Amino acid sequence: MPDLAQVHAILAAYSPQVYLHPDDPYLPSSVPWYFENGAVLYQNESQAGPTPVAADGSNLPQGGGNDGAYWLDLPVDNGQREKVKKGDLAGAKAYVQAKPMLGGTATDLAFWFFYPFNGPARAKVGPLTIPLGMIGEHVGDWEHVTLRVSNFSGELLRAYLSQHSTGAWVEAPQLEYIGNRPVVYASRSGHAFYPREGLVLQGDSKLGVGIRNDCAKGSMLDTGGGRCEVVSAEYLGAGKVAEPAWLGFERGWGPKEEYDIGREINRAARILPRKMKERLAELVKKLFVGEGPTGPKMKGSWRNDERDPKN
Repeated sequence: MPDLAQVHAILAAYSPQVYLHPDDPYLPSSVPWYFENGAVLYQNESQAGPTPVAADGSNLPQGGGNDGAYWLDLPVDNGQREKVKKGDLAGAKAYVQAKPMLGGTATDLAFWFFYPFNGPARAKVGPLTIPLGMIGEHVGDWEHVTLRVSNFSGELLRAYLSQHSTGAWVEAPQLEYIGNRPVVYASRSGHAFYPREGLVLQGDSKLGVGIRNDCAKGSMLDTGGGRCEVVSAEYLGAGKVAEPAWLGFERGWGPKEEYDIGREINRAARILPRKMKERLAELVKKLFVGEGPTGPKMKGSWRNDERDPKN
C-alpha cells in the first residue's frame, strides 16, 4: 500500500477533471465555504433556533448514526440562502479517501464532491422535456468518483462514477483524458457522474420515457494543483491523516424533503395522457426518496467496495 507521499504522487498523476453542465446553476463548493456562508444545524424537537456551524464543523455532533436528531440546512436569510444554493466553484475541492482494495493489491482513491443544493429533475417523454417542479430538489448533495490504482504498477485500472443512489465502473481505456488525467462529466442539476457528454435516461429508453441526466462541457473543476484534500487514510494508522470534524457528522446534510408527486406530475405534465402520467409518477416514486443526504462516511462504499448493479 502507498504511504502518504505516494498517495499525493498518485493524486498528482490521476486526479480527475470534472466538466460541469453549462446550464447548471447549482455548483459545488468547499465544506468550510458552506459553513462560513451561513449553513445552520437544526435539532429535532428543540425549541431553540438553528445553530450556525463553525467553519471547521467542530460544533457538529459526532456519531449517533442517521437517527434524525440533527440535520443541516441552508442559511435562514432568503437572500443568503439563494446565494449559497449556487455554490462556489472558485473555492470548490475534492475530499479524498484512500483505502486498500483487492487484498491490498490495489488502492481506491474516492474523490468526494459537495454541492450545497441539488436542483430539480426533468423528464423526457418522447420528444418532450418536462420540468418536474420541485421533484428532485434537496439541500446538500454528495457525489463521488473513485479511481482504482494498481499497487504493483501504479497504473490506473478503472474508475467508479457515482450516479445518485448507485453508480458504475468504467475501465480506464474507456475514459476520456487530458494528458494522463481522466475526465468525467457531472449531470445538470443532479450531479451524477458519467464518462461522456450527452443524455443518459433513467427509465425506459426504448419508449423514450425517463428522467434526464444531461452532460456537457461547461465550467471545469480541475482537482489538481491543491484542489483535492486527503481527509482519510485509515490504513496508514492513527495520526497520519487528521480527519476533519465535519466528516464525523453522521446525520442529514439537508432536511427530509416532502414531494407531492401526484400534484407535481399533474401540474408539470398536464398535456400527457393519463396512462403516461401514471407511468411517469411510478418512475419518479422509485427514483426520488426525498431523504436528506448523509455524508461520505455513511455511504456503504466507505467501508466496502463500490456498488455496481451491473456486476
